[in-house]
Amino acid sequence: MTKTINVLFLAAEADPFVKVGGLGDVAGSLPQALRALSNDEIKLDVRLVLPHHPVVKAENLRPLEVFSLPRGDSEVAVEAFETTIHGMPVYFIDGEPIRSNGSVYSLDAKLDAEKYTFFSLAAMELPNRINWQPDVVHANDWHTALSIYGNLTKRWEENARHVAGVVTLHNLPFMGPDINGLLAAYGVKLAQTDLPDWARVMPMPLGLWASDAIVAVSPGYAGEVLTEEFGCGLHDFLQLRKETLSGILNGIDTISFDPTTDTAIGVNYDSSTIEKRAINKKLLQDRLGLALDPNIPLLAIISRMDVQKGVDLAFTALKNMKRINFQAVILGTGDPKLEESARSLQEQFPDKIKAELRFDAKLARQIYAGADMILMPSRYEPCGLAQMIAMRYGCVPVVRAVGGLKDTVKQDETGFVFEKAHHMSLVSAIKTAMKTMANSEKWQLIQRNGMLKDFSWEASARAYLDLYQTLVK
Repeated sequence: MTKTINVLFLAAEADPFVKVGGLGDVAGSLPQALRALSNDEIKLDVRLVLPHHPVVKAENLRPLEVFSLPRGDSEVAVEAFETTIHGMPVYFIDGEPIRSNGSVYSLDAKLDAEKYTFFSLAAMELPNRINWQPDVVHANDWHTALSIYGNLTKRWEENARHVAGVVTLHNLPFMGPDINGLLAAYGVKLAQTDLPDWARVMPMPLGLWASDAIVAVSPGYAGEVLTEEFGCGLHDFLQLRKETLSGILNGIDTISFDPTTDTAIGVNYDSSTIEKRAINKKLLQDRLGLALDPNIPLLAIISRMDVQKGVDLAFTALKNMKRINFQAVILGTGDPKLEESARSLQEQFPDKIKAELRFDAKLARQIYAGADMILMPSRYEPCGLAQMIAMRYGCVPVVRAVGGLKDTVKQDETGFVFEKAHHMSLVSAIKTAMKTMANSEKWQLIQRNGMLKDFSWEASARAYLDLYQTLVK
């Protein structure tokens, strides 16, 4: 007899409907990978719920239901829509709090507070409207964590059946704004918690407190959030919850990111024809207006321009390498000051460094397929996707030993790892990598090792399935 586990999967974004960052990749891939694990013994009925942001691109949306949430002395209308993707039901929640905030994430904390409080509470009411009850509610980051808290308090008030709550922690420093007033307005009571005083009115801490399981997006990050350096003031609370905390590494879309079939790159290749990468390097050098020399190390930074990502350390490191023969390409957008620093680097070293300050998915793939190394000197990195994509294309990562970077990159085996968040530590790691690159046999072995790693979503999905089964038991 087949056992079914119903999973309601909530996120602020999911590819291909709407994507801003890495969460969009996760929520676009993981639910599908989970459903693909269904077999004769177990069926995973995973359903995705998203806010119907004005920027959402969704075809064949069917109106499903109109209901309302009480808010103060009045009510707020909720409109629910449904579509499917590869056979998976996807629901969209709409209403004035979502419509009034055009972007996925706002710079106005009040707008986001209202939008995601409304979304989380409406999403918890949705199962009653579609005659389908979840066994597990799986929330991602602060935007949906409140659904786990709402789920628990509702169970207490209505003596409802136990629905397991899982919160995946993608980025702990972003805990959401103070929602005390909103909780009161929507009739959600504040429970007595063992959270720090300052955290008792914030969505992420409340979701973590109410959850049955907390999942960090890498084993390394799961360990780091228990420390004062990375725990953002919640490390003591998380220490108390250590038994329910685990780390499951994110995957990447290995069908899309595949150098043997990728149409964005000049020449396709695999681990046995790695010498063909030289053609892609030449094409990339030509496109960027750099010298067409296969022996000059070509370094890459593909990143959000953010201090968290350590791009400032990378820029200082490159400045300190003026006597070394190298080329570099910087691709990304973000902090205007860091963008200006990238422009300044290009002006100082016009023959060596090119700054492409925009989002360009096609160019990113060409860089993965043509650059020799990718630099990721992150101050913290819960998981990181760029190092996994880079390895798949034979682009060797030079990373700081934090979070998912230290879980996925092994020194001298698949890349180069350094400890300190300091530009000279990065310079030292780059020099070691360049020295190794001069030995083509050893370098190609490192490239091949990376290309043969399995970073598919299947492994992550299996770990989540094990967790769901434990919780449902």
